[in-house]
Amino acid sequence: MGTRTLVKTGVEEFDDLVPLVGSFLRADVLEMSIDGKRIRGFRSPDAKSLWIRDHCDMLRMGRYFLSDVTSAVQHFADTQSASGRIFDYFSTFPEKLPSERENWTKYVRVPVEADVEYRFVKAAYLAWQAAGDDEWLVGLLPRMEKALNYIREHEWYWDEKHGLVKRAYTIDTWDFAYTARRHEWLQFQIDEHTFWGVMHGDNSGYYEAYVIMAGLYDRFGDSQRAGYWCDQAGALRERMNELCWNGRFYTHFVKLRPVSMPGVDESAQLSLSNPIDINRGVATHEMAVSIIEEYRRRRSETDAFAEWFSIDPPFPDGVFGDEKLVGGAYVNGGIMPLVGGELAKAAFDHGFEEYGVDILKRYYGLVSERGETYLWYFPDGTPASVETSTSPEAEPTDGWGSSAMLYALIAGLAGIEDVGACFEEVRLAPRWPAAGVDQAEVQTVYEATGCRFGYNYRLRSKGIRLVVRAPGSIVHFHVLIPADASPRSVSVAGDDLHYQSVQIEKSRYLDFATYVSEELKVEIDFS
Repeated sequence: MGTRTLVKTGVEEFDDLVPLVGSFLRADVLEMSIDGKRIRGFRSPDAKSLWIRDHCDMLRMGRYFLSDVTSAVQHFADTQSASGRIFDYFSTFPEKLPSERENWTKYVRVPVEADVEYRFVKAAYLAWQAAGDDEWLVGLLPRMEKALNYIREHEWYWDEKHGLVKRAYTIDTWDFAYTARRHEWLQFQIDEHTFWGVMHGDNSGYYEAYVIMAGLYDRFGDSQRAGYWCDQAGALRERMNELCWNGRFYTHFVKLRPVSMPGVDESAQLSLSNPIDINRGVATHEMAVSIIEEYRRRRSETDAFAEWFSIDPPFPDGVFGDEKLVGGAYVNGGIMPLVGGELAKAAFDHGFEEYGVDILKRYYGLVSERGETYLWYFPDGTPASVETSTSPEAEPTDGWGSSAMLYALIAGLAGIEDVGACFEEVRLAPRWPAAGVDQAEVQTVYEATGCRFGYNYRLRSKGIRLVVRAPGSIVHFHVLIPADASPRSVSVAGDDLHYQSVQIEKSRYLDFATYVSEELKVEIDFS
């Protein structure tokens, strides 16, 4: 693993965040040998195992630091059941010492989980982007379809009436269900007492998976399947937004079986998948603005050190079966960097760029002094610990949240988003004026292939100069210009290029597209 991905601006909160998060991600690489094959992936911060949900989200930035991006995804595919079900995680390590000492190979599926299959699809897509192996991905497509069909055909996970994914009453996307004290501890099983409902984050995840499938089939020449998944995505999005949107944000849990939860105003609960929904593309711009404003409002009112709530307000202490799950702990109202990172990325995309910058700087201040980052913190800033969590570990190298923050930096502020494979097509949206940065050098490199994309940026009083470096990329530019600037022209190699001025809230962007082979100089002139 190298360190070739970089950001250089002269601002330590941005420049140092890349190697800092890289160090966390390297520490989180877990290696196993199963059936004589080496498997490498990103471990959960609270257990020595490879969960598809953690690995998937961490792979988004982890592929800039890890050369083996396919073996973990391939193993999840190889162990898929005949029904299409994907395991939550696998491990060869004892997880709950000292009671568990066996180093057997273990596979687990948590029945109350409804999000596993879409994460498998997303992880395969992210791995393919970095590896650039079309043949490998084509071989996985039938398994990806089978996984999605499993969810839509299983009575535990699909609600026919609403045409949406359902699950047991969990806290957002987490893996234990409310039982009204019918179960003695955390409930991971489905039974006759299960309280069913629709959780928005599941459905935004499947929406994104459907969009991925449509794009892949289009790429590989199957227009019929591409059209099918495109239609499925649009219909799911429409149904989700109709049922789950409450006018300000997505309702945490739309109940399909009546159940009361005394001691909490459930209608006010803002749960962690809200900013993730934005980044998956299911929310309209107006909805995204409403969600972001809700977080900003709660920040102004909370006593917590940050507004990155797992859920707010939290549930009453212990009602999910473990007395450790008090308000403000873990997923019951703990402060999660993974929420902050997703929120920052959403802010960059929807006209709240300075808010995104603020989140990145606050996170850097939280973790830089001690070089430690945790999955969650109490509202007073106390980090997670084994004693205060339901998990067997609380590693100070949480790659889930830290990689979400790096995602906000690389894809949000620096603005590099791969929309093909190996940077063959890129959205480039540098937003440096929002951070007060006049000069920047950015480079991203997939360690699996060495494929790279980068640029140099310079803001002057009379314009912006970009020098873009790519092996051969279609680049869709979306360049933030200063509030007081009046664009006059965009030129490439001395030739004027057609552009469009786009207003997003109070922010103004210039949109244009061109092909970059090796290196291209772009000049944006102001009047």
